[in-house]
Amino acid sequence: MAFDFPALFSLQGKVALITGGSRGIGRMLLEGFLGAGCERVYITARKREQLAETEAAFNQAYPGKVIGLPGDLSQMDDVKKLVEDLSARETRLDVLVNNAGAAWGAEFGQFPEAGWDKVMDLNVKSLFFLTQALFPLLKAAASADRPAKVINIASIDGMRPNPWETYSYQASKAAVIHLTRRMAARLIKDNVVASCIAPGAYPSEMNKAAANNPEGSARGIPSRRVGVAEDIAGGAIYLASRAGDYVVGTTIPIDGGIVNAWMPDEFQDPSGGH
Repeated sequence: MAFDFPALFSLQGKVALITGGSRGIGRMLLEGFLGAGCERVYITARKREQLAETEAAFNQAYPGKVIGLPGDLSQMDDVKKLVEDLSARETRLDVLVNNAGAAWGAEFGQFPEAGWDKVMDLNVKSLFFLTQALFPLLKAAASADRPAKVINIASIDGMRPNPWETYSYQASKAAVIHLTRRMAARLIKDNVVASCIAPGAYPSEMNKAAANNPEGSARGIPSRRVGVAEDIAGGAIYLASRAGDYVVGTTIPIDGGIVNAWMPDEFQDPSGGH
């Protein structure tokens, strides 16, 4: 029997929610999901102006398919309101992408409690409780033949330390990776597949180095370039589509090789291995 490859990677007819979807990686995922055929994609953001701009920009090409729902997901009241707003509009949710996140950097001796709580609340706590609150909508979309999907966005900084003193960020992303495993073990019982993506360097407001100096950032990447929208969107489409139905609890680094193919210069063979 021949594979129907367009259907294998299609998101035709699916309803998705991407948190933090107005900019950066979230916006890249939005573009990919629309191109893959999503029926509707809801996006959240704290800044209403950015949300409205993104909604308007994409609705020119995809009329009525992008709906912005404003809110600060680090606040549990806003998590509750988001779930209420979405539930009033939809009877099911096929794909949830937990992408909203924050970072904080400070020297070890001066790292503040506020920088710990803000990052942990948004990156870990709200991810869990938003998924918990949306579980009825996910179950309504799910079946053994067509599971619903939860895709958590972590970071390669949760897989290995980076040089920056972003203590709560790196700890939070490691927590997301392990939390994905634990959530996956429970959610699969209701035909909801949870998985995770660990992005590397992508140009965004959070990763200003990749945005402002991509050539400099590329020097530390085996692929010798920073990531682009097709890279991260392709991975998310794979996980969200039929192609990713059997990928349960796994974290996929989409990073140009930083985690699994990078070697410090002093260990590289100048002969190229010959």
